[in-house]
Amino acid sequence: MKRIFLFLATNMAIIVVLSITLRLFGFERILDEQGVGLDINSLLLFAAVFGFGGSFMSLAMSKWTAKRFTGAQVIEMPRNKQEHWLVTTVQRQAEMAGIGMPEVAIYNAPDVNAFATGMSRNNALVAVSTGLLNTMSQDEAEAVLAHEVSHVANGDMVTLALIQGVVNTFVIFLSRVIGHTVDRVVFKTEHGHGPAFWIAAIVAEIVLGVLASIIVMWFSRQREFRADAGGASLAGREKMIAALRRLQSTVKQPHLPDQLAAFGVSGGIGTGAKYLFMSHPPLEDRIAALEAQR
Repeated sequence: MKRIFLFLATNMAIIVVLSITLRLFGFERILDEQGVGLDINSLLLFAAVFGFGGSFMSLAMSKWTAKRFTGAQVIEMPRNKQEHWLVTTVQRQAEMAGIGMPEVAIYNAPDVNAFATGMSRNNALVAVSTGLLNTMSQDEAEAVLAHEVSHVANGDMVTLALIQGVVNTFVIFLSRVIGHTVDRVVFKTEHGHGPAFWIAAIVAEIVLGVLASIIVMWFSRQREFRADAGGASLAGREKMIAALRRLQSTVKQPHLPDQLAAFGVSGGIGTGAKYLFMSHPPLEDRIAALEAQR
């Protein structure tokens, strides 16, 4: 689950920086050119710059950020049989998937996990935890690697960036519209924007941001099914099912920071409303989907 929360956290930080920068330079005046009305076209452009700017900047930084957050060490030259096996396995799977060779890394963590990230299909990183290497059999680890390579081959990070950019744009746009409406209609501000605009816009942005995250998480769950199918194609369906069953028996509370928890292979555990905010489907659902392919 390591990809999603890291991506979202970076994206949010970039949006905050852009927001402060543009406000300091006075660009937010385009929201209210005459002090009376709302310039919808300018506002939409403004929101798109924020929304897609943050999303694609976080995508561009994703490999660097992932390495810093996890302490992942890229295998430049294999030092032992295990590292040699990791590199040759990813290389073989990348060739089968028709993508460039990703960087291969190991990070020190007790949980059984792995992640892939990167700006494009030919500029990616695949990393596995020491917990995974110490717990899984070689066949199971091969399937997990295939799952991550499939994420890269499917272009999931780029698609995620596009979806995040769209929802960012609408959240920023609608929150300003709501703030403007409250300021004009409820508080009767006639010129410029009063405190009500900023308060209402911030509250609306938080509420809409939560709702938008449901859309992003829904997409994330769908991509996990596709990556499982891709992993089964590259490593074998039985190996992929065995890897998911192993995860099922080892998943407890992930030993990852909250902002990274959605980027690993296993995901978390949630029911009810919490399920809407899960980046991964339940492991039993993923296993059932693979078994239905018989």
